[in-house]
Amino acid sequence: MSRSLVQPVGQKRLTNVAVVRLKKRGTRFEIACYKNKVLSWRSGVEKDLDEVLQSHTVYTNVSKGILAKTKDLNAAFDSDDQTKICLEILDKGELQVAGKERESQLSSQFRDIATIVMQKTYNPETRRPYTISLIESLMHEIHFAVDPHRGSKKQALEVIHELQKHFPIKRSPMRLRLIVPEEEFSSLSEKLTAWNATIVSKDQTGSQISIICELDPGFYRDCEGLMMKLHGRYEVLALSVHAEGDTVIDQYDDHEDEPSHSLNESSDFDLSKKKETTDSDLLKKELADPVLKLSNEMQKQSISTGKGTVASEGKQNKCNTCNAFVGDSKQYRDHFKSEWHKHNLKRKTRQLPPLTEDECAADVEMDDHKADLKDYSF
Repeated sequence: MSRSLVQPVGQKRLTNVAVVRLKKRGTRFEIACYKNKVLSWRSGVEKDLDEVLQSHTVYTNVSKGILAKTKDLNAAFDSDDQTKICLEILDKGELQVAGKERESQLSSQFRDIATIVMQKTYNPETRRPYTISLIESLMHEIHFAVDPHRGSKKQALEVIHELQKHFPIKRSPMRLRLIVPEEEFSSLSEKLTAWNATIVSKDQTGSQISIICELDPGFYRDCEGLMMKLHGRYEVLALSVHAEGDTVIDQYDDHEDEPSHSLNESSDFDLSKKKETTDSDLLKKELADPVLKLSNEMQKQSISTGKGTVASEGKQNKCNTCNAFVGDSKQYRDHFKSEWHKHNLKRKTRQLPPLTEDECAADVEMDDHKADLKDYSF
């Protein structure tokens, strides 16, 4: 009587492995690899093939342990060298991953694409970049799907073009230094005008003219060819340019204070007349000393009376999204974090007019009621 070991017919072999699959000439071929080693091999980090392959064997089904036939290998690869075929499958094949692992890779690449979009774009109204969370929500609204077989940068450029069709978003210009001979400057100036480039500064040293300009990145290749044609040189100073910081003092002091109209306006006439003379003298000093002007403007924003009225009350900042004045610089920054501004921003993306603060609160409350009713609908 035979004492051979009887194994279950449906036993699964080589299940805890990374499978790389390649279909060629109608036949599927697979190889068994160690987890997290395939990507290291393809990126050039791992050099030892034995650290990548679990065995130098070609299968038609790794999970069932079915080996590939020699005649199929010769028909598909014109060779039966297992190691050589494993190398080709490893380089050209498709890596099979689990569902959760694939979901993690897609979410990571989605985040990378959103980060690239954030770095390369800005809000044309504020000239500042959008937040990463807002970019991700806009990408969800246009139903963007990540392609794991394509580069993140290329997909990010396609996302920017798609977002520009629906939302107020612009590509951040790149800053370049262009140096050309003096006789070629007219040709360069014509091209920059045609490209809607912004010249930041211009300097001439000897027979050469150096300019610093901000240019749309889409014209970079054309600019590179033009500089070669004009026998000039170029230097990339910044890949994307946008406004820095939260607030600027001059931004809130563009307009002079208008005289307030009150019932005792006639009694205040003399005081206002004296104020005009002192303001004119102060203005002359500020023009001579810009540091004095800056300090005076900061004092105007910080001084407040004991009665609760702010001295710079007339210099309120307007939010274009909500179409409302929202106070000084601190209140202006806090406004962008409020539910009122966020709700109006969502309405703006849908081409809807802004709401007042009370209307916004009522609209949000109505949405909450609709959500509660939806839970009880049958």
